[in-house]
Amino acid sequence: MSQRGEEDMFIRRTQPQQPPSQQAVKDEKTDKKESPPAVPSDGKEQAAQPSSEGSFLKRILREEFQWEDDRPIGDRPKLSREERALILKLRGKVHSRVIADFERGFARGIDMRNTEQVRPLVERVCTEISEQEAVALTAKLRQVLIQEVLDEINGFGPLEAFLSDPTITEVMVNSKDRIFYERGGRIYLSDQQFDSDEHILKIIDRIMSPLGRPVNERTPLQDGRLPDGSRVNVIIPPLALKGPSITVRKFFRRKLTIEDLIRFGSLTEKMAIFLWAAVRARLNILVSGGTGSGKTVMLNVLSNFIPPWERLVTCEDAAELQLYHENWVALESRPPNIEGEGAIPIRELVRNALRMRPDRIIIGECRGPEALDMIQAMNTGHDGSMSTLHSNSPRDTIYRLETMMMMVPGMQLPQQAIARQIASAVDLIVHLSRLSDGSRKTVSITEVQGLEKEVVLLQEIYAFEQKGLDSQGKVIGRHVCTGFRPHAADKIKEQGIEIPEDLFVPG
Repeated sequence: MSQRGEEDMFIRRTQPQQPPSQQAVKDEKTDKKESPPAVPSDGKEQAAQPSSEGSFLKRILREEFQWEDDRPIGDRPKLSREERALILKLRGKVHSRVIADFERGFARGIDMRNTEQVRPLVERVCTEISEQEAVALTAKLRQVLIQEVLDEINGFGPLEAFLSDPTITEVMVNSKDRIFYERGGRIYLSDQQFDSDEHILKIIDRIMSPLGRPVNERTPLQDGRLPDGSRVNVIIPPLALKGPSITVRKFFRRKLTIEDLIRFGSLTEKMAIFLWAAVRARLNILVSGGTGSGKTVMLNVLSNFIPPWERLVTCEDAAELQLYHENWVALESRPPNIEGEGAIPIRELVRNALRMRPDRIIIGECRGPEALDMIQAMNTGHDGSMSTLHSNSPRDTIYRLETMMMMVPGMQLPQQAIARQIASAVDLIVHLSRLSDGSRKTVSITEVQGLEKEVVLLQEIYAFEQKGLDSQGKVIGRHVCTGFRPHAADKIKEQGIEIPEDLFVPG
């Protein structure tokens, strides 16, 4: 069995050493005198030396994590605390004056949606506000102030700098003055800030209103997407105790291919060839893994292998998939309106998709009763369907699938019937993981072999073996072939698809 990169950390607890007990006072029976304690030659008493365990404990308790990012965000220079405080002081005033001038007709002929037309107005107002506040701005700070005001007018405010930086993969707003971002698999605290909670709510409204998904006290949490397809989750008080929170998971602007994943070390050429053959042979595939492990990216890449004449129908809660396919119909669920009516869950989309003459059905993520509809679709002629779900291992994927199928209201399916349907429907499980250094790996490709009593049988074909970490904290490991020739190889051959003879040979 291969390692999964997860090691248990054992902490040895040791009892503190007691100081040596004092020698008993003079025994009245023997009338012996107590020997005097040893005194150093210099006459000074030596302090007790701490144990090695105690020194180690003190060191780890005093350990400081170095997690500052010296790189700028996009084309914005990195600011000191004083410089950021000055920008915050002026940004709201400049923005308010620009909007007021436009509303009072002082900016006639200017299209506020055109950044180049608005820029001269913002530059003039910046100069006026700086003079009124008696603040001398350097050229660097002036450009930062102008750009951030433009972001407020035609963008998503403080989020805009992160969205324009291709090296940043995720943005997390914890509160108005705590904006974190992920870069290279590591999370950092930025110097960017919102003016207030109301400022965050305004940006949330700007994101969600075009989607018809209002966020208010009645619906304080919502999923959505940005114009470029990036996924957004928002939650506001009273559920968010520290103020409104925004989480943005960005998508690569350039569509990734299987060659990119091989170059990143996510999988090997043998694994890529096998997945290509599995998709072309119309095997049903589940892509599993934890949060941020790259499931959606893998699903997008696998769609590259589907012949262009096949009709795809995708069903998602929030549209994230960016399939590389021409004959594709994308469906998105709908939350209830402000009266609590009109909700269209994924289950309804899957049922409707069956009537749309699909060759394959792809569900963005299974997280509830729609798992039953997906499995039934796989078992009723829609071979080659795919989906993703959260799990910690291929075996956990089966367990979660069984649990979700039991969540169907009004249906009491026996365990054996559920396991039988899963074993009949699912062919492969591609499990991904985000490792400790932030890298994303395909840690297992597992075949579903069948059923033994009520247990779904699994056999691993490819795996990732982690050996440890190098001096830079990077994971050391390699992908290996287990040497098992899967039953899927026969299905692939039956479809007339040729694969190398050594595809399943270790080494």
